[in-house]
Order: sequence, then C-alpha cells, then structure tokens
Amino acid sequence: MENLQKMISEKSVVIFSKNSCCMSHTIKTLFLDFGVNPTIYELDEINRGKEIEHALAQLGCSPTVPVVFIGGQLVGGANQVMSLHLNRSLVPMLKRAGALWL
Repeated sequence: MENLQKMISEKSVVIFSKNSCCMSHTIKTLFLDFGVNPTIYELDEINRGKEIEHALAQLGCSPTVPVVFIGGQLVGGANQVMSLHLNRSLVPMLKRAGALWL
C-alpha cells in the first residue's frame, strides 16, 4: 500500500489502466487530448500489477481500472472523470494540480 502511495504522490496525474480495457483507453485519450502528460501504469503489463490492483480495490475503487489520481487525490474511475469533464470541473482541477497551464 505504501508503494501505491508513492506512485500516486510523485506525479500530478496518475492513471492506473489495462491495455485490454476500452474505458481505460477512453480516459487516457481524454487526458492526452487536453495536453496533460499523465503517468500511466498498465496493470496488465507491469510487475506487481495484481498487487497494485488489489490495493486499489482496498481503497474502494470498483472497477479497479481505470482509476485516476490528480494531485495525489483519488478522483475515481471513468464515470467520475467523465462527470467532472461534463460539468467543467476537470480542467480547473488539472490546473490546480499543475498538470495543465492553459
């Protein structure tokens, strides 16, 4: 769990994803289209991916991918990110975290 905390606190935007997940692809594309350079961990490709997925589940993330952290804070999965985007709260959040300047 402390490894997870280190991973999410080192960068302004962290996405936990799986290559096989279409919603993960959608969320990654959204952030990249904004010009954000998120740190992306593909849990189906990295060592200890299952362990990290278990830690995300313990945080209450369901499903466990995609999961987004902004400024070290859990935002949530695809539904939460898209809700923030649609109500125009995502861009200000990214600016406050230093992930977006314009």
